[in-house]
This record gives sequence, C-alpha cells and structure tokens, in this order.
Amino acid sequence: MSASRTERLLNLLIALLNTKYGLRRGELREKVYHDTESSDVAFGRMFERDKGELLQFGFDVETVTDTGWGSDDPATTRYRIGKESNRLPDVSLTPEECTVLILAAQLWEHAALGSAAVDAVRKLQAAGGLVDAELPTGVQPRIRPAGQAFEDLVAAMHAQHPVRFSYLASSTGQEQERLVEPWGLGSRFGQWYLVGHDRGRGDKRFFRLSRLTSAVTVLEKESFTPPAGFNVRAELAGLAELPVQSAVVDVEHGRLLGLRKRAQAVPDSAREPGALEPGAPERGTRRPAAGTDRLTVPFRDAETLGEELASYGPRVTVISPPELAGAVRRRLTAAAAFAARPVPDAAFPEAGRTGRTRKRTSEDQLKRMLQLVPFLVHNQGLHISEVAARFGITRKALEDDLRILICSGLPEGYPDDLLDIQWDDDHVFITQALDLTRPVRFTVDEACALLTGLETLNGLPEIAEGGALESVTLKLMAAAGEEGVQAAALSGPGVAPGNSATLETARTAIGSGAQLHLRYFSPQRDAVSERDVDPLRLYSLDNTWYLEAYCHSAKGLRNFRLDRIEALEPNGRPAAAMAKPADSFPVKLFTPNDDDTVVVVELAPRGTGLADDYYAERTADLPGGGMLAEIRFGSTDWLPMFVAQHGGMVRILQPDALADASREWLAAALTQYEASSDRPID
Repeated sequence: MSASRTERLLNLLIALLNTKYGLRRGELREKVYHDTESSDVAFGRMFERDKGELLQFGFDVETVTDTGWGSDDPATTRYRIGKESNRLPDVSLTPEECTVLILAAQLWEHAALGSAAVDAVRKLQAAGGLVDAELPTGVQPRIRPAGQAFEDLVAAMHAQHPVRFSYLASSTGQEQERLVEPWGLGSRFGQWYLVGHDRGRGDKRFFRLSRLTSAVTVLEKESFTPPAGFNVRAELAGLAELPVQSAVVDVEHGRLLGLRKRAQAVPDSAREPGALEPGAPERGTRRPAAGTDRLTVPFRDAETLGEELASYGPRVTVISPPELAGAVRRRLTAAAAFAARPVPDAAFPEAGRTGRTRKRTSEDQLKRMLQLVPFLVHNQGLHISEVAARFGITRKALEDDLRILICSGLPEGYPDDLLDIQWDDDHVFITQALDLTRPVRFTVDEACALLTGLETLNGLPEIAEGGALESVTLKLMAAAGEEGVQAAALSGPGVAPGNSATLETARTAIGSGAQLHLRYFSPQRDAVSERDVDPLRLYSLDNTWYLEAYCHSAKGLRNFRLDRIEALEPNGRPAAAMAKPADSFPVKLFTPNDDDTVVVVELAPRGTGLADDYYAERTADLPGGGMLAEIRFGSTDWLPMFVAQHGGMVRILQPDALADASREWLAAALTQYEASSDRPID
C-alpha cells in the first residue's frame, strides 16, 4: 500500500463514516478517488479491493439498495459504515484492573500475539480506558516463544486456513505428512499442543509441537469452519500425562552435574532397566565405555529429554530405550547435515546494526493513525515526543502521520471538513476528529492476546486474589464480543513458580534493599558457584522464573534461574546499588557487554524464531524462508550445545573457529553411537 493509497483509504473511511444514507459509487469515484481515467471495470476492482482493506481494519462497509432496484446496479447502490457497529465499546478500568491488564499484555512480549497485545492496549489507551498503574514488585510473567511453527499455526487458526507439516508419530516412531484444520492451541504438562481435524484420518487429533519435524505450510487458498463452542482448554483437560519411564545413559566422568542430580547410578552387575523391548528375547548388556558412568534418568517424553541429551553431544550416550536414542540421533544427524551445507551467498544490509523488527508497511501506518486520532482526542496537549514514544515510532514518523491526517477529511474538502491537528509548539492538539474519536473494535488476535493472557495469570495467587482479574476479564469479554468468544481457541501455560519459597525470599530482599548470597548451578559451565548479588527484580518465562541481579563476582548484571539456585539467603549487608534494571519489562535474559563475541548463524525456516529469542542485532532473509542472524554471546563454550539441541534449525557460520568446533562436537557425538554398537556384550 503506497502513501497515496493510505491517504485515499483514510478519506474513503471518513466519507463512509460521515454519511447517513450512504454514497453511490459514482459519488465516491468523483469526490474521493478523483478518478476520471480508469474504466468502470478497473475502478470497480479498485473499489472492491479498498472495501476489503477497510474490512481488515475492522470496518464493515454496508451496502444499501434503493427499494425496487437490484443490488448489482452501481447507480442504485449506496455504501456507508455504521458509526457504532465497528467501534470498541467504552471500557472503564480501575488502577488495579489496569495493573492486571498490563501484566497480561506483556506476557506476549516475545511470543506470538505480541504485536496484537500492544495494539489492543493502545486501543484502550486511545479510548481513555487505561489509567496509570504501577506494576507489583517482583511479578513479571511471560509466555515463552514456542517457535516459528507456533506463530504460523496461530495465524492459520485465526484465518481459518488448513496447514500441512511433517510429524513424528509417537505410536509408530515414523515421520509422516499431516494435513490439519487447526482448531486450537494450548499448553499442557509443559508442552504445546495443536488440536484439530486431521483430514487424512478424518478425525480429531492432538499434535505435540515438539514433534513437528518441518516448517508449517499454510494453505491460504483453502478454508474451514471450526466446531461451534470449541474450547481448547477443555479439550486438553482430557489428556492423560505420559507415564514415567527410565532411560539408561553413559555419562562422561565428572560431567553434567545437572543431569546427575536427577539420575541414579547403575551398579556394574545390574542390567539397565528398559534395555529390552517388550517381547524381545533375552540378550546381554553392552559394557559402559571407558571413562563413563552408567546412570538411569526418569523421563516422561522422549522428545523433550532427547532435546536435552542431544545438546550434551559426546558427553552422554543413550543406551535405552531405543525411542530416546533415536530422538537424540535424529537431532544430531540433522544438525550435522545442516552444518555441512554450502554457505549461502547472502549478506546483512549495509545500514548497520538494528534490532530485528518486522518491516513497517503502509498498512501499519494506517492502523496506527486510526489509533492515533482517538488517542489525541483523549490526551490533548501531550508533547509530540511523548506521543511518538507511546506508539513506538520516531518523531519524524509521527509527523509524517500527522501531515497525512491533516490533509484528510470529507469529500468536499472545506476547512471545517478536514481533520484539524496542531503541533506548532511541540504539544499536539486535535479539534476536529470527524467521527474517529473511538478506536475500532478488537481483532481476533487482539482479543485472544488479552483474554488468554488474563486466563494465564490465574496461576499466580497474588494476581488472582482480590477480584481485579475476574472483573477486568468480564469487562474485556463484553467489549470483545464475538472476537472474545474465539479466544477460547488458545490457552496459555502455567506461570506459577516451582519454588515459591525462593521467589518469596528474593521478593522480600528486593523490597527491603537487602543483598543476597546464593549458590548457583550453571549448566553452561557445568559447575556450582557461590555469589553475592544485589537483587533487582524477578520475571518468568512460563513457569521458569529468573532473578535479575548485580553480581559482585561478575561485576555486572546477570540473570539467575530460580530452579538452579541451590541456596539463597540474605548475607546481612544492604544492596550496594551498583546497577539498576533496564527501564522496561520484560528484561532480556542476556545483558550485552563490550567483550561479547558476535556470532553469525544461519537459521532454517522453522528456526527463524530463534532470532527473536536470542535478540539478534541484524538479520537478512534467505531464499526458501531461512535467515541469517547476527547475535552476541557472552560465553561461546556452549554454542556447540546450542546447535546440537536445535537439531538442524541453526548452524554457526562465523567465526570460523566456532563453526569448526560445532561440527567437531556433532561428529564426536555421532561417533559415540557408532562406537557403542561395537562394545563388548556382558
């Protein structure tokens, strides 16, 4: 959409909003389009495209036909937009409700629906429904991004398009292509599931996203209708948790302390549990390799444990069960194959480092302007820099918006028929809004982002108590209407902390300004260390909580996972106020420093979400849907683990030494499995 088309659509919208009886196509062509050259057929196509654009922004163009005439006669058909049917109802929120709402919206900061949550909050701000609210100390939950497949499935689900993907069936262990109508997405037992109609099998099926082995293809030319009243949370409630199994693994001496904490040693004289498949003939047990310990590890899902064990590379070998060994080998093989491919002929843009953001379009500009006008109506006299900051754009971009707006208005174009906005003294005032004083109703994505976020917050007792969560949910359900009903197709994960005592100790220290002493296990270093830290704040990804603190040992900001803190207590000293947290939530899991290593990676199509997860500074799209990404890493020792874990979704291109190290790591890991089959049998 060009800038001129943006202005034309805005003028068309204002004209259709400000007519009581409707305008004929000829009137619109003359007074809005000023089109005297196109044929009737060409103009008709352009007008229908513009109607479709307005519908995407939430404005349904009504067709009014004169009595006694056919609707296919342009001369007797009039068009208008109802002033009330497309508008967001008034939503009045208390400060407590605003606090809960902001927390719910921020859940999606780095996940699917993140931009939709931001747009929904801006609409409430534009309508004057949000008041200033203070976030509670130590409470900032987030939903962990579930990868590019999740993003694609959410889009297909809301647009009601079927999808195609390759899937590893748990019952057969075979990889098969599936054609599915996506009805809903939800989290259960720490895993994301797709619930939908499998066209190949003619029935409802549940698909675990961790078992998708290809990118998701959205069939945009096809559509489906989901079941009436579908609720994904109710569907997933009937799923039984997988039984606990035992894996037998050989682990390098003195390595993988975290895995050892969950494991038990196997005596040399004992046969490993689960070594034989049911019904298989009795046979001997292969001896552990020299320099390794044989352990049993409890697990429920082979794919989940397989991802972890693959990251350990040659430091661990799976002996049994075969399903788990296959999951590990599949990831290692895919990672090795991806690492061996020719380096793509591509480069980053010359514009220097910029954060990875979706390219802004004219559609974004028009959507923003439709939020901007009602926002200015309810916030007269704000400084132009503050307005730009509220909308996440530069002052120049905002002034470009305002210049288009002041040239837009009713078809006749008289001064009183134009939007009247002034910012000569850097304070923005609007005196003529032309029925754009209220934002358009929530889209499905926006309603889903807020309502699913509110539902997710039910897992936090300090948020669920007091009634604000329930009351704001009811208000938003009423405001969202039909779009709110469709939010039942998405259900978020639990966000309650696993160790509430550790979290409470940290929250108390943050509130009182006390310094803490902690004993911490770092899987990257495979070691336990003791540190004194100044706690700053707490936040989470799903139910994994982090403590952001100034570490006196590292002399900088660090983020500590609460489930890896083995001991935490005040040390009797006050916090030294050596650092402050970043200005906004949520914080990054990684704080950049000048001595970081800049690493260039290639991401496969289904791994492009890793660019956001690891805060890529530059990106470049590749043919076929892949991506180059430039990412900073404070420690590079664990990068081979990173590549192995993601099994063919990422590989290191530069520096060359790190690329070579990751290939050697993968080769050594695969060699372990070849060697295990050659070891003597007891």
